[in-house]
Amino acid sequence: MTVFGRDRSGRWGLILVLAFTLAGCVAGPVGNPHPPEPTRSVELSAYLGRWYEFARYDSSFERGCEGVTAEYALRPDGDINVLNTCHKGEPSGPVSVAKGRAKRTGDRLGAKLKVSFFGPFYADYWVLDRAEDYSWSIVGEPSGRFLWILTRTAVPSLEVQSRLRERVREFGYDLSLVHFTQQK
Repeated sequence: MTVFGRDRSGRWGLILVLAFTLAGCVAGPVGNPHPPEPTRSVELSAYLGRWYEFARYDSSFERGCEGVTAEYALRPDGDINVLNTCHKGEPSGPVSVAKGRAKRTGDRLGAKLKVSFFGPFYADYWVLDRAEDYSWSIVGEPSGRFLWILTRTAVPSLEVQSRLRERVREFGYDLSLVHFTQQK
């Protein structure tokens, strides 16, 4: 089998090579060598809706993004539509949109999802922790290279900001790698 062959396995070979190559390019350094498992159950209906990105580990696909939001909506088939919006350079900069799809994994807490923006390739999306009222959430995955801190308000109170920084630190994430997203 050749990677560039015309047979079905050859095409999948090329796709797998590209996927692993791209995974290395989009991921940043390991900011947490021992990422935690999710700590709380997640009720999907309460998690759906608009989230503002308070902070993240920067990655090539979000570099230069400010004013970032994520919207999650239930699909008729039970999966979740994902709409990520980024403003390039500043919160009022040009808009870039990424549409994706998420599906539940069936974990006992309902806190682990798989998300795809690129066809058949899915990545882990773990809701590591969340507020009782779903006013904030901390999202990671098993490699420790990705981290997102999401809030329901564009600019959370100083008390909530402090709590989120502390919680991320408790989870073992390197705060020096965190990009705090500018919002309007």
